[in-house]
Amino acid sequence: MREQDTNTARIRELNDLLRTTFFVGGIVVQTEGIQNLPEAEQSRIREKVETFNDFTEDNDPYQEHDFGSFTHAGNKIFWKIDYYDPTLQKGSEDPADPKQTKRVLTIMLAKEY
Repeated sequence: MREQDTNTARIRELNDLLRTTFFVGGIVVQTEGIQNLPEAEQSRIREKVETFNDFTEDNDPYQEHDFGSFTHAGNKIFWKIDYYDPTLQKGSEDPADPKQTKRVLTIMLAKEY
């Protein structure tokens, strides 16, 4: 397996771990638009993010599982994972290395993007 393929597989694994656990390897934040929804709606949206598995070539061209979208209660929802250094001050130099990377999963209304 090529190094790029190995790195992509590792990034995907780490992204899926954060997305499905909401705490391993990073943090999860919600935008103001999501925060303003009723708590029950927020909970359902977080559950949809955790169980999201509709990855296609169109929405996941690099096969890193770092973005998804779905509709919930008439709202288009986006979630996105970004890679930062452990201090959250700059981008990560190697997203495949969890020692160098803190992931931030942001959940937002599409209109906030």
